[in-house]
Amino acid sequence: KQWYQRRVRAKVVVENEKLVELQYNIIRSHCAGIGEPLSLEATRRMMALRINVLAKAFSGCNPGLVEHLVEMFNKNCVPLIPAQGTVGASGDLAPLAHLAQGVIGEGKMWSPKTGWGDAIEVLAANDMVPYQLTPKDGLSLINGTQFICGVGAEALQRAKHCLRSTVVIAAMVLDILEGHTNAFDDRVHAIRPHLGQKRVAATLKALCHSAKYPSEIYEQEKHDVQDPYTIRCVPQVVGVTMDTINFVEGIFTTEINSATDNPLVFGAEEGAEEADIISAGNFHGEYPAKSLDFLTIAVHEIGNMSERRLERLCNPTCSNLPAFLVDSPGLNSGFMIPHCTSAALVSENKTLCFPSSADTQSTSAGKEDHVSMGGWSARKALRVVKNLENVLAIELLAACQALEFKRPLRTTEPLEAVYRLVRSKVEPFVKDRAFTPDIEVVQGMIEKNLIWETVAEYLDSDPLWGDH
Repeated sequence: KQWYQRRVRAKVVVENEKLVELQYNIIRSHCAGIGEPLSLEATRRMMALRINVLAKAFSGCNPGLVEHLVEMFNKNCVPLIPAQGTVGASGDLAPLAHLAQGVIGEGKMWSPKTGWGDAIEVLAANDMVPYQLTPKDGLSLINGTQFICGVGAEALQRAKHCLRSTVVIAAMVLDILEGHTNAFDDRVHAIRPHLGQKRVAATLKALCHSAKYPSEIYEQEKHDVQDPYTIRCVPQVVGVTMDTINFVEGIFTTEINSATDNPLVFGAEEGAEEADIISAGNFHGEYPAKSLDFLTIAVHEIGNMSERRLERLCNPTCSNLPAFLVDSPGLNSGFMIPHCTSAALVSENKTLCFPSSADTQSTSAGKEDHVSMGGWSARKALRVVKNLENVLAIELLAACQALEFKRPLRTTEPLEAVYRLVRSKVEPFVKDRAFTPDIEVVQGMIEKNLIWETVAEYLDSDPLWGDH
């Protein structure tokens, strides 16, 4: 007999002959997710993370289960997992149950050979059969934070690309708006030595006007003594975003390499005379949930600054450029509506910054009386980052358009390289045309980190994360 401290039946004894049936019942009953399915990439991340947990040998599952999951992963047999339904404790139960459903040949599944189909048929097409569960296997598949981490890891990585891109774009806008670089002086940041602040300032210095990379635009007469905060304070604001990203990355590095199952099984090799089964709380998603809420708030601030710089580029009283960055600004609307799009996305992100981990709902008849809501933390973090990519894409398009009105003057060589990258896919705006395709192209460049990779060729080292 085994004791399963689960739900309201916290002290129900399950007979040995029914333990296998219990494993199937756990998986089937927990398949209660709804909503759009996760992307194939996010689901594969979940699979890889779950394999990593089980391989640590604290879950008490059959080794054959791990081997079966590895084979599914290698053959790209990907179960359908609805995105909604987890409260982030006792682990990501519903999403992981849908993953487990595919393991036993039920539900829907995708593979390159078959496309979407019934899991049992997709497995067969890939020379696999449904896994036959043994005691503890079902329970071992569904406890943990792999949904939160699988989705959150993508948000984290894309947030880093956004941060790298915004530093480059801010440097370009500074030059266009006849800004000053003295705010990035090393002495300023040495007396307020936050790591992110110092590194962002150093990066801006490396990209802006210098003896190594002079800017003809920068050398022109300037009209303002002080720059607006969205230019002057980029190290202070983007710097704390960088520090937050580093903090979240530390949490995630620990979390994805941890045993987050329940109960946990400790064998004699860990020092005990016999195996010990402990019901504990490593499944609770508060760590990744809280850190992703921090990430959401931090990266949103990048969008706040980007939208304000965009407004200054479009506003002739601030930029000394044609209104909305287009010739004949009565006949042509130029960047008027892209700015509206940016403002709309930034406003949407503001509403998504409420920390979902501040909420909790008691579930399972009060047994699970505090939960992390980490699934929503992860999904909205990714949504905010995706919105931010488009906000930055619009700003970069506007900056490149503004450069057209500065010609024949040139900015620094690293920034000219970014201009050439954008112009290799997007022509200058001579007269009105649809903006959406161009925004999508540049958003893709930001997502793939191409903006940073372009300027990196001109830098002696990586001043942001070179030693990280």
